[in-house]
Amino acid sequence: MRKVLKDSAGVALILTVLIISIIVTVTLEFNTAMRSELYGAVNLRDGLKLGCVARSGFDYALAVLFEDGLNTDRPFDSLREPWADSKALSENSSSLFEDGGFEVQIRDMTGRIQIGALVNQKGEYNADQKDLLTRFLSLDMFGLDDEEVGNLVDAIKDWIDRDEDVTKFGAENAYYQTLENPYLCRNAPLESLEELLLIRGMTKELFYGTGERPGIAYYLTVYGDGKVNINTADPVVLRSLSANLDLRTVEDMVSYRDEEDNDISQANWYKSVAGMSSEVAIDNLVTTTSHHFEIVSEAFQEAMRKRVTGVVERQEGKTKIISWKVE
Repeated sequence: MRKVLKDSAGVALILTVLIISIIVTVTLEFNTAMRSELYGAVNLRDGLKLGCVARSGFDYALAVLFEDGLNTDRPFDSLREPWADSKALSENSSSLFEDGGFEVQIRDMTGRIQIGALVNQKGEYNADQKDLLTRFLSLDMFGLDDEEVGNLVDAIKDWIDRDEDVTKFGAENAYYQTLENPYLCRNAPLESLEELLLIRGMTKELFYGTGERPGIAYYLTVYGDGKVNINTADPVVLRSLSANLDLRTVEDMVSYRDEEDNDISQANWYKSVAGMSSEVAIDNLVTTTSHHFEIVSEAFQEAMRKRVTGVVERQEGKTKIISWKVE
């Protein structure tokens, strides 16, 4: 009888230990699940908050552009204006929010080479724009030879024009439909710059750049009528405007436009730059007025960041958002 009682007590002890172990395991799992749910809720909250902060920065930049467009005393656009000062646009944002703030940058798309202007209404090359794009792609910094440049320009033209006629060494549907993953040639203006990656001859290395070479994407846009704002264009774009512009002359142009005392309201101010060759004639390619801007607003809170990017069109005192992306 004593042995039975002793054995029962042992079994009870084992059962008690098992039950406690199960309770502890379930409790730990429940605690882990609750902590995951809590972290998820916090991340969702912070993500929504960062999105609102980024949108606030975007709206602030939009207001700055709108106000600049109303300034009739300066009917031209340049890097001397408030919208171009990213540091000033962003420096007070931290005081507006409890945690974090935003960093805003406004980029002038009119200061870039405008791909859509390569082809005219008849589906033919716009000669001036073809020469501009060819000079740009031929710069040593991109590492392309003459044949590669010519083939790529033809392929871009075929992608944009509305016909199925292959331009020299370009490509139409007959090429794109034979690829391992076939797709249609757009035969219409590009809707986004990244669409260039679909075109024959374009590589990610050329588009985005590598450790050794810059990418072409920073200097191009799908917006605009072909006129480049000479007041805001990057030196790389300025060099592409004429075969008679060298690096030294471009540096002098940048210094000239940065000097507050110099008048850069008219697009032909480049002729006043010391040492400018009389063979440089780019009046048909340049302007001093901009209509398309890219706004990049990045919200931050400790290690978390969220970015909002949009392209704005400004015409006749009105601004409208024509593209929008949240990252």
